[in-house]
Amino acid sequence: MKHAATQLSRIFATLSTATLLGCGGGATTNTNLEIVNPAEPVSDWQLVWSDEFDGTSIDAKKWTHEVNCAGGGNNESQCYTDSADNSFIANGTLNIVALPAEEGAEKPYTSARLQTRYKADFQYGRIEMRAKLPSGQGSWPAFWMMPTDELYGGWPKSGEIDIMEAVNLKAYAADLDAPETRIYGTLHYGSGPDAQGHKITGKAYTPATNPADDFHTYAIEWQEGEIRWYMDGYLYATQRQSEVRYNSKGEASGLAHRGWFAEYFDQASGELTTHWDSAPFDQDFYLILNLAVGGDWPINVNETGIDADAFAQGQSFEIDYVRVYECSVDPMTGKGCETIRPGYASYDDALLEGAAPIPSPPSVGGATNLTIFDGAVNPSWPAWDCCGGSTPALVTDAEQGEVVEFSIGGAPTVMGFISRSAFITDPEAQPAPFDGSGMLEKGSIKFDMKVVSAPNDPSSVWKFKVESSEGATAVELDLSAGYVGPSAKGAVMPETGVWEHYEFSLQMLADAGLDVSAIDVIMIFPAWGTGDGAVYRVANVAISQESPSLVLFEDGMNPDWPMWDCCGGSTPVEAQDDEAHGLTAEFSIGANPTVMGFITRPDNGGGNKPFDATSIIENGVIQFEMRAVSLPNNAAAPWFFKVESDNAASAVELPLTASVEGHSPVAGEWQTYTFKLTDLIAAGLDVTAIDVIMVFPGWGQGEGAVYRIDNAKIYETAPSFTLFDEAARDGWVIWDCCGGSTPAIVAADEAHGNVAEFAIGAAPTVMGIITRSAVGGGDAPIDATALLDGGVVRFDMKVVSAPNNASAPWLLKIESDGGATAVEVNLNTSAEGADPVTGEWQTYTFSLSALAAAGLDVTAIDVIMVFPAWGTGEGAVYQIDNMAIAPF
Repeated sequence: MKHAATQLSRIFATLSTATLLGCGGGATTNTNLEIVNPAEPVSDWQLVWSDEFDGTSIDAKKWTHEVNCAGGGNNESQCYTDSADNSFIANGTLNIVALPAEEGAEKPYTSARLQTRYKADFQYGRIEMRAKLPSGQGSWPAFWMMPTDELYGGWPKSGEIDIMEAVNLKAYAADLDAPETRIYGTLHYGSGPDAQGHKITGKAYTPATNPADDFHTYAIEWQEGEIRWYMDGYLYATQRQSEVRYNSKGEASGLAHRGWFAEYFDQASGELTTHWDSAPFDQDFYLILNLAVGGDWPINVNETGIDADAFAQGQSFEIDYVRVYECSVDPMTGKGCETIRPGYASYDDALLEGAAPIPSPPSVGGATNLTIFDGAVNPSWPAWDCCGGSTPALVTDAEQGEVVEFSIGGAPTVMGFISRSAFITDPEAQPAPFDGSGMLEKGSIKFDMKVVSAPNDPSSVWKFKVESSEGATAVELDLSAGYVGPSAKGAVMPETGVWEHYEFSLQMLADAGLDVSAIDVIMIFPAWGTGDGAVYRVANVAISQESPSLVLFEDGMNPDWPMWDCCGGSTPVEAQDDEAHGLTAEFSIGANPTVMGFITRPDNGGGNKPFDATSIIENGVIQFEMRAVSLPNNAAAPWFFKVESDNAASAVELPLTASVEGHSPVAGEWQTYTFKLTDLIAAGLDVTAIDVIMVFPGWGQGEGAVYRIDNAKIYETAPSFTLFDEAARDGWVIWDCCGGSTPAIVAADEAHGNVAEFAIGAAPTVMGIITRSAVGGGDAPIDATALLDGGVVRFDMKVVSAPNNASAPWLLKIESDGGATAVEVNLNTSAEGADPVTGEWQTYTFSLSALAAAGLDVTAIDVIMVFPAWGTGEGAVYQIDNMAIAPF
């Protein structure tokens, strides 16, 4: 019986899809070889509680009636009562009856809901019910369980187990083209009751006969880490706890099985933590039996709405018995009594994938590009024939120069490059497995390949395989999955005699199960046993990430982007400057009005190579250094920077003072000018085809100016993330974890403006800024990978009043990826090395690389906390401003 209406109608209105259907609904399942006979005692299970409903009245020592009109919060149309009209014992069965309510009642129907909380609570076991279900559009019977003590928080954080539900039995189901017969087994869990936090995973089963026509047995077998659903002994669904995959460093890097999860605050540390273990389904749960009328799920499927005629004479949910067994083999875990069948643990059959968040592979430093082969052998990554007995050769190719050539004979083999000690022959070399976790988002394995002669087997499929940690994880894909170009045939299979380029993203490989933190084998080969006769060459093998960039002038001219005088008739020249700058581009303006700079348009002598900056917009800049050898005769002449794109289809002109540095040229001084692509785009520039960049004094005012430009380029800089400056970053909120206060934005002094103010009372807590949806954030974590080399976490803080405990240490704590990794350090370990001084603004700076080395995954930073140590902060009031993750 679901609690969240918004999710229900979306989830269960789509149950016509084969992915949610059981063996009768279109999905293939294995043959039912041996099932439990519900007429015989269950083997290996010991009966510990039951109600056979053999008495004359409902046993109040076992069941409590819920009396309310709220139902389960699903906009249902009944009030639950304790009236004998709605629930009674007759002929050895419990009858729960939904009836039309009296005229003027709060809801149009009445029914009953019985539960066992604090009378019969269970952890693990086999829980079963024999029942005949009600029918009709709008009927919703359920046999389910809820947590007794909600140890992990309010619904759905502490879980919900739906043993059996059905809606609208016998109403027409368009997707079945038959009367509705399906029953459902479902779990609810997650980080919160909202649509984003609430997770539902379950499965429908379609029996051969309608459950409303006769009695059937519905059950779960619940053990530590696994729950299985049965109807008449047939196992139709299995759900399990998540199984975390660890990389070579013992750090969580993914899920081998994605199941359920729990998220809750650790009461000792105050840390919000994601758990991939048996929680929340590892506590006591109680039983619930009810019959709802209407609600968001039933009224939105089948014939829709509620069929009043179906309830006119009452609609009955008849229960023959409810029984609970514990596993006699191991009552503490419920393991050892499993009733299973072939396919129960297969994703293609009964096993379901859950909705647990997937831990990201952590990074402990920015990854440096690795060249495995580029015209010369990397001695730590030699070319290798696994099993064929050949020695890959270094040969000269007419197009690529020195390349590696592989030849396959009759013996089945795989070939490629390896970095394991047993295969390294150079005595000076050591194995160098590659840690790609620092470039997961943008990194890829790249290489060029040419087939000299194809395998004798024309059906042979070419493969690409990567292994990590001595083969602890491996991923094998069709080579075509990484094809980039250039031949048309290459997208299907390599074209003989043509060099073709391949790229496999690290993210794709990680998603497929590879631990990218210790890559040690890369293989390229025809499928095992099909390669006889193949000869192929490989070049330019690397694991790398690149951002597009353009150098206009750096110790020499880019021939595709020559120096250019638009209209003055001069020819800019290369001129030698000081030792630091060497060769520079020199421009001289005479009497004719003109603009000057760099151009790639062919009509002006360029190489027709416009630059597309689309992929670096967020952190991209156009930057150059300039020295005015002599200023214009008109000393007041303004200087401008102008960029055009797509043959002047778009253009932006700004004063040099609009650069990040904000200064005008000073005669004789080298100065740097930086313009952000985001600012140029905001001013109207199309950055997809930049073809002219100009620097010049105002039109007609430049006579006499001589100036030199060097280190002119378009490139991607390290990003900068402001978390608080006058207000919190979009998607982030200032936050009190556990003290019950609401941090405020207050006006400070003139230098700081609005700041975040935190006040700690008697309750132990931590405070800071967060972006998790469960606490009001927008789930906008920061990936600071690009800042690992030289980046910092920096903020200003003023203690308005110190903690009552004067010796309380002040701490900085940063978490990432929902708490998957965290680092806590003392404020006095900052670069400034200072403890807070009451009444003074102080700056604190922490090296991002040092935080990563201490264990922080910087790819998904989602909480930054500053606080007196847990339980020592009472009385503290403090303000924070200018918090950022930025270059030093």
